[in-house]
Amino acid sequence: MQVEMLNILLTDFYGKLTTKKWATMTKCSIDTALRDINDLIEKGMMQKSVASGRSTSYELVL
Repeated sequence: MQVEMLNILLTDFYGKLTTKKWATMTKCSIDTALRDINDLIEKGMMQKSVASGRSTSYELVL
């Protein structure tokens, strides 16, 4: 699922990626989305944006 989402983010995704958007796009729970995103952060493929709290979003490390 992570590879599929990375392909979407690299090609036709506009706006900010949040855990809610990830969960909606992959049809999983928000908890699973957060685990997936945190795994990609640990692997150095994504990073948190500057904002935190409820406005936390994520972006690819290019």
